[in-house]
Parts: sequence; C-alpha cells; structure tokens
Amino acid sequence: MKAIKVLGSGCTKCNKTADSIKHIAEELGVEILVEKESDPQVMMSFGVMSTPAVVVDDKLVHSGSIPHRVDIEAWLKS
Repeated sequence: MKAIKVLGSGCTKCNKTADSIKHIAEELGVEILVEKESDPQVMMSFGVMSTPAVVVDDKLVHSGSIPHRVDIEAWLKS
C-alpha cells in the first residue's frame, strides 16, 4: 500500500488533487492511503514553497499545481 500525503491549506486545488489521486488509484486497482496535511511545519520539512504538493512514501514528487493524470499513474505504478 502506498502512503500519499497531499500538502496544502485545504484549498480547492488541494482537494481536487487528493480526489484525483483517489479516483485514479481506484481505477488502477492500487491500494493507497491518502492523507491531507495542512501543517506548515510538515510542509517546510519537505521544502514545499507552493501547494498543492504530493508526497509518495515520504518522498516529495510534485508541488505547485494540480498534477497531471500521467504523473499520478506513474507514481501509483512505481
């Protein structure tokens, strides 16, 4: 199971990012645990300066925009 954190303030883009990841994982049959994180200290620990940001298995993989479907698929398949 992949552990995914969506870092952000809870804005519309952050929520859309989390929803997209959940939807694509369901389509691909990949088990994930998605956590939304809004704590600025956690975001700074990953060096995030702009949100939404995505952390997969404790590794920052994206920040600053809603990720594209192909990127999400690549994270879920790796």
